[in-house]
Amino acid sequence: MAGAQLANQPSPAVAAAQTTIAECDAKLERYRAALDAGADPSVVSNWIAQSQAERTRAQDDLHTADSAATRRMSQAEITSVVQALGDIVTVLRDADPVDKAEVYRQFGLRLIYQPETQTARAEMDLSAHRGVLICVRGGT
Repeated sequence: MAGAQLANQPSPAVAAAQTTIAECDAKLERYRAALDAGADPSVVSNWIAQSQAERTRAQDDLHTADSAATRRMSQAEITSVVQALGDIVTVLRDADPVDKAEVYRQFGLRLIYQPETQTARAEMDLSAHRGVLICVRGGT
C-alpha cells in the first residue's frame, strides 16, 4: 500500500489555485494590451497590482495544497489503519446479506456458479480502483 500511493487527480484546492493563476495571467495580458492601446497608466497599474496580489495568493495556495497532496502515508500509518479496520473477513462473514451484497457490488465482484462441479468462480475487475499511471518522461 505504501508503494502504491499515487496522486490520481489534482485536489479541488490545487485545481482552483491553478485556475486563478491562469485567470490572473490572462488579465495581466489584457492590461498590457490596454496600456499598449493608450489606456491611463495609473488606472491600469491599479488593476495590475490587484491581479498580481491575487496571483501571489493563488501561488501560495497552490504550494500549500500541493505540499499536502504529495504527503504519503508511512508504513506505520498504514499498519495502524489496517489494524483499526480489524478482521474484515469476519466482519463480512457476519454482515447482513444485503449489506454484504452491496460491498461486493461496489468492489465489482462477480460470482459465477458452475453447477457441474458445484463450485463458484470469483471475478473482480480492479481497473476502476487503480491509480492513474503517469510516465514522467512523456511517451518513453
